[in-house]
Amino acid sequence: MLDPSIVSQLVTLFAGLAPELTLAIDASRHEKQGELRAMLEGVAGASPRLRVIETDVEADAVRFEIRKDGAPTGVSFRAVPGGHEFSSLVLALLHAGGRGKLPDEATIARIRALRGPIALRSYVSLECTNCPDVVQALNLVAILHGDVRHETVDGGLFEGEIAARNVQAVPTVMLDDEVFHVGRGSLGELLEKLEARFGRSRETRESGAAQGAEPVAQVYDVVVLGGGPAGCSAAIYSARKGLATALVADRVGGQLLETLGIENLISVPRTEGARLSADLERHVRDYPIDVLEHRKVEAILDGEDKEVVLTSGERLRARSVILALGAKWRELGVPGEREYLGRGVAFCPHCDGPFYKGRRVAVVGGGNSGVEAAIDLAGLCAHVTLVEFLEQLKADDVLIRRLESLPNVDVVTRARVTEVVGDGKGVTALRYEERASGAPRELALDGVFVQIGLVPNSAVVRELVELNRYGEVVVDAKGRTSVPGLYAAGDVTTTPYKQIVIAMGDGAKAALTAFEDRIRAA
Repeated sequence: MLDPSIVSQLVTLFAGLAPELTLAIDASRHEKQGELRAMLEGVAGASPRLRVIETDVEADAVRFEIRKDGAPTGVSFRAVPGGHEFSSLVLALLHAGGRGKLPDEATIARIRALRGPIALRSYVSLECTNCPDVVQALNLVAILHGDVRHETVDGGLFEGEIAARNVQAVPTVMLDDEVFHVGRGSLGELLEKLEARFGRSRETRESGAAQGAEPVAQVYDVVVLGGGPAGCSAAIYSARKGLATALVADRVGGQLLETLGIENLISVPRTEGARLSADLERHVRDYPIDVLEHRKVEAILDGEDKEVVLTSGERLRARSVILALGAKWRELGVPGEREYLGRGVAFCPHCDGPFYKGRRVAVVGGGNSGVEAAIDLAGLCAHVTLVEFLEQLKADDVLIRRLESLPNVDVVTRARVTEVVGDGKGVTALRYEERASGAPRELALDGVFVQIGLVPNSAVVRELVELNRYGEVVVDAKGRTSVPGLYAAGDVTTTPYKQIVIAMGDGAKAALTAFEDRIRAA
């Protein structure tokens, strides 16, 4: 039985649904069948355009699919989609009904141009905070395409299947029996992977371009690259100056979407990454800003006007370009790390920690994120070893004291990780050497969580602007780079202290500098 407040919200969301949507449940004697039916009937009760039926297909466990006007949408669940996946069910129904937030026409065209048929299966945990992004993106692809099928599977209900496929991280997306994607992912990232694997059935360049010709560039005063706090701030400040502005982002929110609690944004005692991302997007869309989401930058061409080439084939031209590209999780860069990603190597202790309950793991990294991860994992795992390169941990004292109080945690400092070892199926050990003596050491374990900070997303401008030895874009006090007309803000730059509040100020500063330079040059 759904909470009445949730039903009330669903009534509002589903108001105006035009097509008839059916939640078709396979017949099953599984113990969760009644729970599933009750949930779906509660959802269906929120709109006269929704109904629940039971098919004559016999299933070993719970399963249902979404149909539109009697025809399959390509979206199915082997789950009772509660927890974080309840929103995935609701969004799938909205999208199947042509409602909710849909991508822009260029992105929809890319989706429909994929060569089918494609059948994908995502293994998730209902407690996973990264899983819904992947599930919702692939459900949307299935709904918009017509020859794509996507099934969401609750790993907790299919432990034998999880074990047989050696799934050790969520979300894990399978293509037949092959791992297609592991971990967090956006619609843009997944779409690029699908295009690389299956190709496009037709051109998706800008409408009106001649066959085989380069698309005509869209012209703006300012193009902002990146949708995190710095990028959103830069776009808003540019638009407020009356400048024609475009914001290009894989996803609006950036790293915020991977952040849980936020307690240091001044004047906001506490918020969450997803909520702050939504607030930023609403603020951006209050202005006449062209938001080009689900895109990545392929190249930036220098000149009096800069030209930005996107991987989608679109081109943008502007006198001023603001780089707010952010950063991503830093990898160890040692043998075995990528080979065992999702099979013992993980980056999210909150999502993947439950797979290692009662087992031995290591956390690499002694900053706040590493120590927090070790503390969290100590409550699940038999033993945790924290491995740090430096002589002492870099985390806050309060975290270190908490870590030291735990009986099943060891700390190894002055250690250089050299290899992640596995047996072909999963991780079996972590090798490192003592920096003082050079002596090799090996830890027998089942999982490695990498928590060694961030690396700036500056590769696309590596040959264009000055970078420091860490790959950060070098900026002056006003956000100017080494190339006139190119500005930078936030975590991708040399600005010290990678904090949300600093990134927001940085974005505003870069936008004001670009406007100032424009006025002086007029």
